[in-house]
This record gives sequence, C-alpha cells and structure tokens, in this order.
Amino acid sequence: MSAPLSAPSWITPAVARLRAANPYVVDGAFAALVLFATSLQWMFPDEGDDRLSWQGFLLGVGTAVPLVWRRRAPFPAACAVSVFTPAVAIYHAPPPDIVYSGLVVLYTMAAIAPPWQRRLMLVGWLAGTSLTMTHSEHAEPFEYAFHLLSLVSAYGFGVLGRLQRVNTEALEDRARRLEREHAADTARAAAQERARIARDMHDILAHAVSLMVVQAEAGPVVVRSDPERAEAAFDAIAGAGRDAMTQLRRILGVLKDEPVNGSSVRLPQPGVAALTDLVRQVGETAGLRVELRATGEPRPLHQDTEVAAYRVVQEALTNTVKHAYASRARVELDWTEDELTLTVTDDGRGPADRGGVGNGNGGGHGLIGIRERAAACGGTARTGPGRDGGFRVVVRLPVAVDRQAALG
Repeated sequence: MSAPLSAPSWITPAVARLRAANPYVVDGAFAALVLFATSLQWMFPDEGDDRLSWQGFLLGVGTAVPLVWRRRAPFPAACAVSVFTPAVAIYHAPPPDIVYSGLVVLYTMAAIAPPWQRRLMLVGWLAGTSLTMTHSEHAEPFEYAFHLLSLVSAYGFGVLGRLQRVNTEALEDRARRLEREHAADTARAAAQERARIARDMHDILAHAVSLMVVQAEAGPVVVRSDPERAEAAFDAIAGAGRDAMTQLRRILGVLKDEPVNGSSVRLPQPGVAALTDLVRQVGETAGLRVELRATGEPRPLHQDTEVAAYRVVQEALTNTVKHAYASRARVELDWTEDELTLTVTDDGRGPADRGGVGNGNGGGHGLIGIRERAAACGGTARTGPGRDGGFRVVVRLPVAVDRQAALG
C-alpha cells in the first residue's frame, strides 16, 4: 500500500506568508495575472482570426483592474467586473474566450460576501452569460455547459473556502475557550490544594503544640518531686514533635515532589486505621482518658475521606485538650451502608465557656476546618453541647461504592 501524498514542505510557509501579506499587493498581483491571461490574444495575434482593437483591450483591462479591491470592497469590485465583462462580449474585439475575472469574482463573493450579495451575483452571472452567449456569441450547446459549469464551480470553491474558514474559526474559538476553562480549573484546583494543605498543617501543628504545651506546663511542677514523671513529660514533648515533623515532611514531600527518607515510595497520609494510635498518643501525652468505640461493619472510604476522618478526630481532640479542661473524651465510629458517622464528645467546658470556640455557627479555625473537610468529602459536620454537658462534634462522611472507587 503506497504512502499517502503529502504537500511539499514549502507550501505551508508560503501560504502563511501569502495570508499575512498586504492584501492590496496580493490582489494587485492577482489582477495582473488575470490581465495577462486576458491579453494572450494580443501577445499572439497571428494564432486566430479574431478582431483586435485598443478599445477592446481597454475593456479587458476594466475586467481585471477592479480585482485589486476584491477583498476590501468585494461588492463594488464585482459590480464593476460585471459591467465590463458583457461590454467586452458585446464589443467582441477581442471576444472573451474565458471570463477569468468572472470566475475570480464569483469565488470571492461566495467566500466573503453576505448571502444576498453572493446569491445575486451567481444568478446575475449565470443569466447574463446565457443571454450574452445566445444573442452575441451564437454559442454551441457544449459552450453553454463549459462556461456555466465553470462559473458554478468557481462559486462552489468559494463556498468551500468560506465553510473551511468558519470551521477553522470555530475550532480556534473552542480551543481558546478550552484553554481558558483549563486555566480556571487549574487555578481552582490549586486553590483547593492550598486550602487542603493549610488545613493539614493547621491540624498537625495545633495538635502537636497543644500536647507539647500540656506536657511543658506539667514538667516544671514535677521536675523535682517526681523526676521520672518529668522525664516522661519531656519524652512526650519530643515524641509529639517528632510525630509532627514526620507528618509535615509527608506534606512538604508532596509539595516538592521528593521521596520520603530516600525512598521513592511515599508514606500514606493517616486514615481511620491510625485513630487507635492517635487516641493512645493523646491519652499518654495529655493525661486525658480517651475511649474509642466502633459499631457496624467497616467499609471502604475514598483516600481523601480517610484522611478527613483522621484529621477531624485529631482536631476535635486538640480542641478538647486546649479549651475543654476535660478529664474524659470519647470517640465513636458508627458504620452504615452509606456513611461513617464520627462523634467526639468530652466532659469539659460547654460551648458557652470556650470563648466562642464551640459555637456551632462560628467557632475558631479548627471547627471551620472540620466543616470544610466534611463538605469537601460530600459530608456534613455539627458542633455543639453534648447531651450530658461538655462538647460534641458529629461528622458524617460518605463511604465509597466499592474498594476500586476508594482507591480512585
């Protein structure tokens, strides 16, 4: 099978330069070419018996010169050519063998003129050519077919050029629109990613700093009376700091697109399975008795929902340590077919005693972050007083349809 024919490499640049050139220069050269074709009978007078005169030549010039303005003023130029061409045919010195200017005019009108102008020109040229050939030329039937088909073909090529131009403009407009939409999507995704990273860093740092503050406040009190307890407090501070650094390194590693600890495999963000370690850490470092309960059958969660569940519980416990002055906290996971309900309650201060932190309609950055995380995963969040006092955070997150969806 032979390879498809392709245009020479010089054609595309040549066409591009031709389109970018001054239209008067291009159309002037085109008019000169048409005039050259029209004047062939003057260049070779011995090859025919047609009568030649200077008046006939000037009429022929009149059919070519208006083509200089064929794109700047297509309708007036077409009208001028339409006047001179039948004059040449009637004067018949020399007779027009081929109406070169008429072909150019019909092509131009079909390509760029308004509908009524191009239709008027097509009908006028077909009718005028037929009448001229009947009364002045006494043409044979095949000559009718040749001239009329030539005019219709020129008009058809003009229509094809117009349709191609319209299609190209539509494609270019669509490409520009898609580029703008892509830029908007990219900016929106970047803003969402920045907000997500800001929430993660807030949760990590707030949680770690809260535990470190609690231990740092307790350390000086027992440093002399109970050195072992003071040492444990300092170990807890160091552990909370190391944990915070590890989690921050994960986030910053994603931002820098660098492997973690020299490995090309990135450590995953903590999820529901890490809540046990979180509860244990809070209990050991903050002196808060934290209970974790789970009911129902665990179901797959989307990766973002896994992280959101962990961060929600982390932020809720951080608020308990920082603001509640509580002795106990309870984390409950209730699994159903459609959603996971996370409930974090404590026995400390209620919303009115937290300086607005627990306000269900306002609150600090932590509670705002909880609501934003839940909403980003298609869930909901409610905060307010517990049934028996204290404070309660209830977050509902959707479960994935299947494990394949969870991985996606």
